[in-house]
Amino acid sequence: MSTGRQELITVQAAADQLSVSRWSVYRLIWDGRLSSVHVGRCRRIVRQSLDNYIAGLIEEAA
Repeated sequence: MSTGRQELITVQAAADQLSVSRWSVYRLIWDGRLSSVHVGRCRRIVRQSLDNYIAGLIEEAA
């Protein structure tokens, strides 16, 4: 059930899901491939952005 809220995850959680380094996730952010926000001093990835990125990788591979 969707509440319309955007879920935020840590850079490390995104890196773990992609099986890459945190540095690689930061590069994806800087390249505009992942959306992120600052919460205080912390960087958080917009979950939908990560899901869209993964879906795009799957489409490219097909």
